[in-house]
Amino acid sequence: MRKHNFGAGPGILPESALQKSAAAALDFNNIGMSLLEISHRSKDFDAVMIQTKSLVKELLGVPDNYSILFLQGGASTQFAMVPMNLLHKKAAYVDSGVWANKAIKEAKLFGDVHVVAS
Repeated sequence: MRKHNFGAGPGILPESALQKSAAAALDFNNIGMSLLEISHRSKDFDAVMIQTKSLVKELLGVPDNYSILFLQGGASTQFAMVPMNLLHKKAAYVDSGVWANKAIKEAKLFGDVHVVAS
């Protein structure tokens, strides 16, 4: 029996997904290179991203007029990335606790932040 990770972050994957990932790490789609070795600008990798975005949209019911972004970092990084990219002049935040306080503190570095509910 495999162990389960019930903490935040990565979780258990189906064995079939691990087997496909292991095979792609050796030879992706029979191209003679690993998925880990091909350029992120290659047509092979581009196809992976197109399919992945399509599957995410289908799974989550994301409308076609929305984009899917894959961003690095965990929650703390997102506290900076969201206002850095989306906050133009001012924003409203809900102070719901520890994580919200961290987000508010980071957002204040990028613009005028108002706490609208606490």
